[in-house]
Amino acid sequence: MNDLYVDKVLIVEGKSDKLKVKKIVKESVEIICTNGTISHTKLDEWIECLDDKDVYILVDADESGEKLRKLFKREFPHAKHLYIDRTYREVATAPVHHLATVLLGANIDVYTSYLEMGSSQ
Repeated sequence: MNDLYVDKVLIVEGKSDKLKVKKIVKESVEIICTNGTISHTKLDEWIECLDDKDVYILVDADESGEKLRKLFKREFPHAKHLYIDRTYREVATAPVHHLATVLLGANIDVYTSYLEMGSSQ
């Protein structure tokens, strides 16, 4: 976790997801990775640290992503779940304009240039 206080936290699965989302997001949002799985110890730490923050969950539209989403729905009932279109399957491979639209829909400020990119990467 960062030492600087941010009130929005976005949880993604992998480093490639984090890097892709980080370049799209304009405001200060802490992006943390599960690396596909999460231990009970790490989950307990997150529950304690993230209790007073706006938590957003953005995971892949596949079986492992759905398992994580179920876990987060139980452990972070206040979290907002963001969904990519199932045709893209993975956050890392979803077009940047699609991710920007999903993030903007959750009131996360994004660079407008990504909204204007259409279907290009």
